[in-house]
Amino acid sequence: MNVQEALALLNRLSEADDPEPPRNMRLSHHDPPLADEPTVPAHVEVCASEPSPAQEIGKDGTVWTVMEPCGGAGRRQIQNILTESAGPTPHALHTITDKLTAFMCLCDSVMLEEIRDCTIAEARRDRATWDVSIMELKAFIALLYVRGAYCGKNIEMESFWSEQWGNAFFNATLSRNRFREIMRYLRFDKKETRRCRLTTDKFTHVRKVWDRFVDNSIASYRPGSDITVDEQLFPTKSRCPFTQYMPNKPDKFGIKFWLAADFDSKYMLNGFPYLGKDASRPATQRLGENVVLRLVEPFVGKGRNITTDNFFTSLPLAKALLAKNTSLVGTIKRNKRELPPSVQGRSELFSTKVLKSEKMVLSVYQCKPRRNVTILSTQHQHVAISTKESESQRLWNTTTTQKWGLTCSTKWLANILWHA
Repeated sequence: MNVQEALALLNRLSEADDPEPPRNMRLSHHDPPLADEPTVPAHVEVCASEPSPAQEIGKDGTVWTVMEPCGGAGRRQIQNILTESAGPTPHALHTITDKLTAFMCLCDSVMLEEIRDCTIAEARRDRATWDVSIMELKAFIALLYVRGAYCGKNIEMESFWSEQWGNAFFNATLSRNRFREIMRYLRFDKKETRRCRLTTDKFTHVRKVWDRFVDNSIASYRPGSDITVDEQLFPTKSRCPFTQYMPNKPDKFGIKFWLAADFDSKYMLNGFPYLGKDASRPATQRLGENVVLRLVEPFVGKGRNITTDNFFTSLPLAKALLAKNTSLVGTIKRNKRELPPSVQGRSELFSTKVLKSEKMVLSVYQCKPRRNVTILSTQHQHVAISTKESESQRLWNTTTTQKWGLTCSTKWLANILWHA
């Protein structure tokens, strides 16, 4: 046996001793597949990973992720944990002993003295010796309250002193002629300095008294977990540079006020009138956002929720409130740039679509064939949908019931203050 035959024999022995590798095993990434090995398509590797959820993008670039409705309540968010008790403040509890002292917490002696001084100054332009006391002024205000409680907007004033049809309380409290005199001269500022003040403040006629009233309202009561913000038109046709005409209101003409009210007690917490364009408002801030932030500023940072309508609700407002540990729930207009385009389309009747962007949840409910309702919330992280068509409105109970709180509050104000 020569050398070449010996080498060939050794090679055959080594091949017989080594086991054949598995037919499906790749020896190298560069080795071609075996003839009978099934080729794995390239898309199988992508499908093996978890699929990414469907997303939609608003016109301003806001990314929304489509969610499936679920019934889990989840853990309460930090912006929904109320950190102070609701009710009268220690100042109010110390001051209030009866109904009169409760009234004086809001309309205190400083306000009454200011009204008295301004009323006397106006009267003495015609009658040098005319005077009115604080007690008479309280009696005058009491008659206004009683007249409002009787819904006396469309009843002649003289009828309340009528011997046959009148109310005995009016005759026992103040004479009709004295009531007329006080009503004639009643003022909330002094005319001598009014022209100078009007150059910087359109509301200067009652600014000092109104601001004092709002400060007393804030200092006397701590709201609960839910605050409602809305507008209220107080009817009047007096000559005023900021009188509004709103055809969708019961009273078409009046002065529009922005108000914040506590949902549980219907207590008016804060408010200010709409005077037209506000030069102090930042150019990048919408009017509705500016109004809400101003109204709720004394109450943020305590885990409360703010309920608004579609005039106020926006994503920048929701983010601004979240930064102050306060949540937001409210209907939102479908044409907002931050919303996905699908909210303007039509869906199956009584169906609900849920989307999420960061900590904000958007619910789109098709309530009518050609109309849907869109609600933005930073209070809820889960949305539960009822399977019964008659119970489909449950999704919107949070917004509608909390909006009713301000409706009751503003109706009471209109009856008591402006119908008088």
